[in-house]
Amino acid sequence: MSRLLEVRDLRTSFFTDAGEVRAVNGISFNLDRGKVLGIVGESGSGKSVTAYSILQILADTGKIVGGSIKLDGEELVNAGENVMRTVRGNKVSIIFQDPMTSLNPTYSIGHQLTEAIRLHTPRNKKQAKERALEMLRLVNVNEPEKRLKQYPHELSGGMRQRVMIAMALACEPDILIADEPTTALDVTIQAQILELMRSLQEELGMAIIMITHDLGVVAQMCDEVIVMYAGSICEQGTADEIFYNPRHEYTKGLMRSIPSTANKDQPLEPISGTPIDLLNMPEGCPFAPRCDRAMKICLRERCPRLEINDDHAAGCWVNVAEAGEPPEGYEAEDVAEEEN
Repeated sequence: MSRLLEVRDLRTSFFTDAGEVRAVNGISFNLDRGKVLGIVGESGSGKSVTAYSILQILADTGKIVGGSIKLDGEELVNAGENVMRTVRGNKVSIIFQDPMTSLNPTYSIGHQLTEAIRLHTPRNKKQAKERALEMLRLVNVNEPEKRLKQYPHELSGGMRQRVMIAMALACEPDILIADEPTTALDVTIQAQILELMRSLQEELGMAIIMITHDLGVVAQMCDEVIVMYAGSICEQGTADEIFYNPRHEYTKGLMRSIPSTANKDQPLEPISGTPIDLLNMPEGCPFAPRCDRAMKICLRERCPRLEINDDHAAGCWVNVAEAGEPPEGYEAEDVAEEEN
């Protein structure tokens, strides 16, 4: 399977009056054609900023300060706005979190769909309208001719999200980025939207980056998973490995936070504390202040990426302690504190 997207040591910062916020801090991953990659983590972990960095649609205070983003072998970092205009929509499209704020309330659905199609393809006005109708039918919007004349406020949340998917897919992108695509929808509509995206992905053969904090969505949709915390990747691997063999304490905490379907009386175990202040990053593991199994070395030094197996990697000192292979600088009392 051919490599479509390669991200290496990506670092994105926001420069504020209070200082530099390292929102994405040295992450690397690959995306192959036809695969679904999930990026999960709490709010503020850097998931959306990663997506916005790929498309270079950051806020004015944001800047990619290092690393590489290659799409089909072409470097996008510092590529320039003219190059990025050919990438956005044509090669990489995005579905934003809230369709009501993504669609312009002053223009009809038809106007917004045809505008996007004409901007990114050589189609004329008539051809763009035909393509818009075709896309609305593809995403199962009923009475598409009528919907073209309506405005966003006249549609339900689920219908607006279908319109956003239609708009994102209209130019047949290689990669679809879905940024929390079901957050504003009720459970029934969520399931319909996810099933729609999965069927379209299989039919069109595109790759998807699914950004979410909902592990249920990840289990249903994704082939591979990246778990992010404080702008860094703490664990990555296949969906099966992440769900059945989590090896970072943060990932384990996320798993414990999922309501049990087998035992509905079982209380939830939320992760204690609050996310780290990105303006004051610690020297050691950023999750250590919230971790029940934190050791002295966790506070002093970040754990390097450890290869659990060919399909799984994590950066957590607990794995080192459990393996009985302490690295240089890993003191006896570190293990003793973990065991106690």
